Amino acid sequence: FPSRIFVNRSLALEKIRCFGFDMDYTLAIYKSPDYEELAFELLLDCLVSIGYPHEILKYQYDPTFPTRGLVFDTQYGNLLKVDSHGNLLVCAHGFRFLNGAEIWNYYPNKFIQRDDMKRFHILNTLFNLTETYLYACLVDFFTNCSRYVNCDTGYKHGNLFMSFCSIFQDVREAMDHVHLSGCLKEKTLENLEKFVVKDPRVPLLLSRMKEAGKVFLATNSDYNYTDAIMTYLFTLDPGDKRPWRSYFDLIVVDTRKPLFFAEGTVLRQVNTDTGKLRIGTYTGPLQHCAVYSGGSSDMVCDLLGVKGKDILYIGDHIFGDILKSKKRQGWRTFLVVPELARELHVWTEKSEIFEELRSLDVLLADSSCVAEPECTEVGEGHLVLGWGLRPQSQTHSLVPPRHRAQSCREHVSFSLCSWNRANLWLSD
Repeated sequence: FPSRIFVNRSLALEKIRCFGFDMDYTLAIYKSPDYEELAFELLLDCLVSIGYPHEILKYQYDPTFPTRGLVFDTQYGNLLKVDSHGNLLVCAHGFRFLNGAEIWNYYPNKFIQRDDMKRFHILNTLFNLTETYLYACLVDFFTNCSRYVNCDTGYKHGNLFMSFCSIFQDVREAMDHVHLSGCLKEKTLENLEKFVVKDPRVPLLLSRMKEAGKVFLATNSDYNYTDAIMTYLFTLDPGDKRPWRSYFDLIVVDTRKPLFFAEGTVLRQVNTDTGKLRIGTYTGPLQHCAVYSGGSSDMVCDLLGVKGKDILYIGDHIFGDILKSKKRQGWRTFLVVPELARELHVWTEKSEIFEELRSLDVLLADSSCVAEPECTEVGEGHLVLGWGLRPQSQTHSLVPPRHRAQSCREHVSFSLCSWNRANLWLSD
């Protein structure tokens, strides 16, 4: 992946005394789409085991369809892309993208209340990619299956009614089963080379950070899984005997973020020989290479002897890692966004179209100074813009000048994003 760092607010790294890391999708990068394909297959098997039709097993994971940040409407079964204000940008029912009239039928104001968490479920983590695709598969299957009658809020089969809300609940329970029961982790550990990226720069990075300050690991994963993953990442050659725990001043597993950044849970010490927890709450000082379970962000600060502003925490979960640690504890935050690698590639590859969009923005801004701007589309992806006066009687003048210029900009914008089906989610 290209190494790029973007800054929303200037940060003096010399003032950072402590560096914190999440593990999953931060230090441990899972290979895509192999990892998502594995999770998707396990989810399908789980749903079939509770009574879903065996026909759903025909679906295979398509990495070009799902993207992070979509919203699932549990009332109508739609996948939505909305902006930060709740305005609806794209809507899909199964794999069918709805047109403007259909969207208005579902959402008359093309707006949703994002804080209505009971109805709208935000799929904002990389683990949610398979869940996102599964919703589309299930809606596609039941919509096109002749045994089921399509209703506004679900499907009817004889005397049985299956709502989109019940489908959502089944998928959520399947997700919990796959992740919490350990079957996904077991399959991952059986073939680490296939599912986990080993980057030799990770040990070097942590060594340098440890020279400059303190380093800690805070992950929701259990100790046995964490130990297996980290041992794999930090064993670069057979002669390297340095244990992975020596790269950290503090290791906390089973953190249950975002609860970890609020009241937290009981802090217990882990027996690293057996992986079992020691009874009772740990109240002693920080021990070298020790591993703890649970606790809270306040306990991390106390054990390491630092304050919120002294910490730079690095994670991939914008809600569980970044927002909560920043708002509740004042930690400095570093968000890992692997999707930016593709965004940068598109920005470079389609630079000419972006430049054309910029030029159209300028023309659109200046159009109010011209009585009748002429805007004509020629061919596929080519534009000719002229700014001459035209008689009011001509049909072309029935379209307001700003709308004509805007239509040209939308044409170029569409040509930019239509080259890949997945970009339907990326376009505004």
